Amino acid sequence: MDKIASDMIRDTAARVLRIEGEAVTRLAEALPEDFEPAVEAVLAVNGRVILSGMGKSGHIARKICATLASTGTPSYYVHPAEASHGDLGMITPDDLCILISNSGETVELGDLVAHAARFNIPMIAISKNPDSTLMKAADLRLTLPAAPEACTIGMVPTTSTTLTLALGDALAVAVMERRGFLAENFHTFHPGGKLGAQLAKVSQLMHDGDALPLVSEAMPMPDVLLVMTEKGFGIAGVTRGDTLIGVITDGDLRRNMDGLMEKRAGDVATGSPRSIGPDMLAAEALSMMSGKITALFVLDDAAKPVGLLHLHDCLRAGVV
Repeated sequence: MDKIASDMIRDTAARVLRIEGEAVTRLAEALPEDFEPAVEAVLAVNGRVILSGMGKSGHIARKICATLASTGTPSYYVHPAEASHGDLGMITPDDLCILISNSGETVELGDLVAHAARFNIPMIAISKNPDSTLMKAADLRLTLPAAPEACTIGMVPTTSTTLTLALGDALAVAVMERRGFLAENFHTFHPGGKLGAQLAKVSQLMHDGDALPLVSEAMPMPDVLLVMTEKGFGIAGVTRGDTLIGVITDGDLRRNMDGLMEKRAGDVATGSPRSIGPDMLAAEALSMMSGKITALFVLDDAAKPVGLLHLHDCLRAGVV
């Protein structure tokens, strides 16, 4: 590709991003008047949030629906054409509808609008045209700012869909924060993939019960070595009563080779070991395994060892 063509492509990309970015900034500086009531309406719904739109608006509606669902708001996408052929039955008086149409005159949304009116189902409309049929029928109106599409012919949905998507994200995040939705709640809806791994708690990955390599501080070292060999973690937790007071690692064994077999666990252990709690995110625990640390004991509030998290457990689960 010659330099002229390359420059033209880059100029086009930069122009599109500038136009869409400026439009989103205008939206941020002047949110629709009904934005706060819309957030409260979503929070108050007893059923589901139903989203619908035709064409590109439908694709955006699906994404907003997915974002709401993943952040604690039960949501469902209904295709407007399918709604007219029986899928209206999916929408109940306990639900709330968010209907999207850039022009506000999408014919396919007509039956959804009529259904919402007939059964007193609250309706939020998103459109650039405040005087449109859709916006006049809605209970709450999220009007998009006037902004040109980013294409040279001014007709391809670009800026308008970006604005709608950004507004949907803003709505979902505002609802999420008002609800007090936390990282552990997010993990409930994202158990798989990298997100699931990053949000996994220590308690979900740790070894516990009989698998724990625990020894009393008075245990003779020959017996300690048998425990370490049997459990296979390369570490032993040294306890006084129910409390963890130290750990013995391979490094401790090497440093105490002289007369090792005549010593007891408390003589060899490294005191005040680094530990973690069961509710800590596994990703945080992994960040503590720096240098030569490959395993951490998990302690409850009374400093009693209830688990062991090994580096390999994190790696197998995809925590990186």
